[in-house]
Amino acid sequence: MKKLITALFLTLVATAASALEKEPFSADRFAQLQSDGAVVLIDVYAEWCSTCKLQQQALQAYREKHPDNRFYILTIDFDTEKDLVRQFRAPRQSTLLLYKGENQFWYSVAETRRDVIAAEIDKAFAAK
Repeated sequence: MKKLITALFLTLVATAASALEKEPFSADRFAQLQSDGAVVLIDVYAEWCSTCKLQQQALQAYREKHPDNRFYILTIDFDTEKDLVRQFRAPRQSTLLLYKGENQFWYSVAETRRDVIAAEIDKAFAAK
């Protein structure tokens, strides 16, 4: 029984450690990351959106494959943050916007292909 509890605990810890790190969008945080020259992904999502869930899986796979490529995900809830949705001109949930510093590198609606998402993130990291 003790081994089972230990195994369950380790599984929970591993799952939590590999969870996709995201934070709610704030203008101050976005500005700070931009001034630092960081790679930032704005994720306009909805909890009920199946496409958004596929995008999250693609982002998680990228993080697992490229642990040294540190990028930040700032989330905007499509259903409750309409001012931000309009500010970023997101026509629907599942909109992704990728920045490095103050430059926008990519804008996508409903893209779920892991290779496409990974290639766009890689382009942002490669940019000077």
